[in-house]
Amino acid sequence: MNPKGNKIIGIIMGGYSNENKISLKSGQIVYETLKSDFQCYKIHVNKKKWILIDDNGVDHLVEKSTFTVKGMPFLKFDCIFNAIHGSPGEDGVMQNYFNKLKIPLTGCRRHESELTFDKIRCLNFLSDKGINIAKSIDINKSTKINIEEIERKVGFPCFVKASKSGSSFGVYKVHNKNELLRCVNSASMVDENILIESYIEGREFSVGVITYKNKVEVLPITEIISSNDFFDYEAKYEGKSNEITPANISGKLKSQLERLSEKIYKLLNLRGFSRSEFIVNDSGIYFLETNTVPGLTEESILPQQAKCANISLKDLFTNAINEVII
Repeated sequence: MNPKGNKIIGIIMGGYSNENKISLKSGQIVYETLKSDFQCYKIHVNKKKWILIDDNGVDHLVEKSTFTVKGMPFLKFDCIFNAIHGSPGEDGVMQNYFNKLKIPLTGCRRHESELTFDKIRCLNFLSDKGINIAKSIDINKSTKINIEEIERKVGFPCFVKASKSGSSFGVYKVHNKNELLRCVNSASMVDENILIESYIEGREFSVGVITYKNKVEVLPITEIISSNDFFDYEAKYEGKSNEITPANISGKLKSQLERLSEKIYKLLNLRGFSRSEFIVNDSGIYFLETNTVPGLTEESILPQQAKCANISLKDLFTNAINEVII
């Protein structure tokens, strides 16, 4: 029984990937935002152990097989708020785990998480549905690289991307043949499958799409202007980019991006938060990727967009919980 009489929410954060530190920041913001309305607990997830941190800052070991907390047998979670970027929060692992335990988890479901987290699979799926994407080749780290084929089909500069990664880890802009093998080797340290994708010159936009009050809603669009060579980790998290929300664009382009983003959200059968990235030039709109557990700090793009739409963090996060437990 919950002594406060309100919902018990576990906020999972951390994770197994290089996005661990970013996830901890997102999770802390969720905790601070929701703790006045729910009985919230921070749960730090790493490969060695899972730890619940109580209101007094005391650590309690979480039993992974049952998601019960040592020394707190009374604690039964009404919902788990997913703030893990990357594995195991964004790739279907946690979705499958909590589904088996019959504990509601915010955000999209297992199969949709698996699909969107895998760049190669997601691009192939959406391309088959008529979504415009860049020319690309996918390889495995054990594949013998045919540089001439890559130059012919993809060209230089190009991007080398670990297929399963986030926050631009394992992503490299390659300017010539000499850089290619080095970047492929680096990307293969993140994931064995690698996407080699044409570089498209143009303006970059990020479009948040969420389910809010039982309706799919496209949030105000953000234009990303990076001070670096592309929107890499430093640009995302160390202030080396200019993010303009709402984007200064024509009504026609705004409408096109909104319709396309909503279409992708529905094609992917998503739930909860999403943020899709696009490059726009005179040739058209090119889809890059969709994130299903985007950054959740006030400085992150999706909360910026929600604020612009007059949706507070508390309303944004509470809605994510209500979506899966009501």
